[in-house]
Amino acid sequence: QVQLVESGGGLVQAGESLRLSCAASGTTGKFIAMGWYRQAPGKQRELVAIITLGGGTNYADSVKGRFTISAEIAKNTAYLQMNSLKPEDTAVYYCNARSFNNEFWGQGTQVTVSS
Repeated sequence: QVQLVESGGGLVQAGESLRLSCAASGTTGKFIAMGWYRQAPGKQRELVAIITLGGGTNYADSVKGRFTISAEIAKNTAYLQMNSLKPEDTAVYYCNARSFNNEFWGQGTQVTVSS
């Protein structure tokens, strides 16, 4: 059973930074990608950033230039550095990991940005 555990969320003011971490435990097998998604109240879950085993990255337009994803996929860990946070970044942030035939989610960590 794979578990993804996020940490690093919290309450910050606009313009400040946070760093989220995600660690996987259990029989993880081999991940081919890890990523971060977020869901704000009343909205659908959306992709924030993803990184592949080969190091390729993709970001939502709304976070480009402010957020940076990094990972040690072989060690089943991923990070999201969030700079210049805005109130519209407020959401529950979820870690996601994909293997060739499965997908896993963390329980989420709350990020709240006050104006």
